[in-house]
Parts: sequence; C-alpha cells; structure tokens
Amino acid sequence: MTRLLQEKKTQVNFLTIFVIAILGINSIALIVLLFQGLTIRNVVNRKPPNLVQLIDGKPAPPIDNLERDPEFIRQFVGKIMAAAFDWSGKLPPATLDDATNLKPDTGIPIKTQKGLFKKVSTSSWIASFALSEDFRRGFLEQIADMTPPEIFSNSNQVIESELVIQRVYPPEKIAPGKWRVGMVANILQTRRSVNKKILTPFNKDFLVQAVDYYDYTSKKDITELQKAIYNVRSSKIEIYEISDLCIISPYENKQNSCSQNLNTGSFTR
Repeated sequence: MTRLLQEKKTQVNFLTIFVIAILGINSIALIVLLFQGLTIRNVVNRKPPNLVQLIDGKPAPPIDNLERDPEFIRQFVGKIMAAAFDWSGKLPPATLDDATNLKPDTGIPIKTQKGLFKKVSTSSWIASFALSEDFRRGFLEQIADMTPPEIFSNSNQVIESELVIQRVYPPEKIAPGKWRVGMVANILQTRRSVNKKILTPFNKDFLVQAVDYYDYTSKKDITELQKAIYNVRSSKIEIYEISDLCIISPYENKQNSCSQNLNTGSFTR
C-alpha cells in the first residue's frame, strides 16, 4: 500500500512540472509577440528618411527631415518662378518629340473670388503645386489676372511673356526647416506684331519650408500632367509666402529704408 502511494506521488509531481514549463514557454512566446508588435508599429509610424536631390540631380544620403541643400533651395525658387511666368502659349514638353513639336496651350480656367473664370498657362498651373495649399489659390488668382488672354490664341499668338531672373540670393535660415530667399527679376512681355517689349519688375522675398512627400502608388494609368505635378512635389520643399523684396536690407546689412514697401499685398497671404 505504501509503495502504491509513493508511485502516485511521483506521477503528480511530474505533471506539475510539465504544466509549469508549458506556462513558462507560453509566457515567453507572448512577450516576444508583444515586442514584435511594438517594433512593427514603430516602423510603420516612422517617417521615411528624406533623400534630398543634389545640384547634379543625384540623391544625397538620408539626412534630417528638416534639412535641405541651400543651393537646391535657391535653384528650386528660380525654377518654379520661371515656370509660373512661362506664358509662351505652348505646352511644356513631356518627351523629346514634344520638344521639337510644341503643342499649343489652351490654358486652364481658374475661378476668381468674383466668380469669373480666367485662364492661366499649364506651366503656371503645374508650378503652383510648389506652393502651400492655403497659399496656392490666391497665387493662381493673381497669375490669372496678370496673364494676357492673347497667349491662348492658337492661330496667331501676338504676345508672350517670360521671367528674366537677374539674381537669386542664397537662402537665409529663419527657423528649423524654413528659409527666406530673395529674387531680383523682371517680367518681360513681348508683342510680336509691333516688336514692343514691356518690362515689369518682379523683386520678391520667398518664404520656403520643408515638407514631406508621398510618391504615387502606381505608375500605371497616370497622365503626363500628373507626373509633372508629382515631380514638383518630390522636391520636398514648398513656398508658403511671397512678399516684396527689400534690396537694401537685409541682404546688404544696411539700414532698412524700404521696410514700408514690404507686404504691399502682391502675392502675400
């Protein structure tokens, strides 16, 4: 009888150890699963590193999300403004074939605050996507008011306009991820019939900020116009304010004698 009790006691102890071991393994597995879940969540919520384009068109190594190459910022402002005032009456070339055989630009209608529809060039419309969304609408309305309707006459274009840039100042950092860039330029309008040229000064201060960019998910079924817009946004910077440029100061460290002329309402918030 005593022998049977001893065998029964040994069997109970073995089962207890087995159950405890199983519980321990399950607990460890649960901890590992929780750790993996938190790791995956952090990876999903982490912002992708910025691959900023260098001057030669090659991507730079990943850097801080708020840093941009100063020369790239300077060239970005010049390129966008030149495109915004490209009123040649022709569509921007999307391929090499288009470059040799430019198609006429019929323009894109923009609704103004008065409820009227005015046209801007396709180049201006694409360039406007380099502006912040809350600033873009007002910018397009002023561009529409400035754009001569004659440039959209397909048969015999009598006027064309372009931005002649004289100087773009190096960007001045004003806050993390924000810069101020000055530009000295002129809007040149040429009437072909009488060979008359009209020069309008365009001296402006541009406030630029770093932004995130998300590429299109599918490269299929995407138009050339959409590709051009994505290319503009892929620079990962945008213009969020434009005001009149004070040439005397701050760029030449002289007394600010033209501060009263700043923010006159042209291209400002």
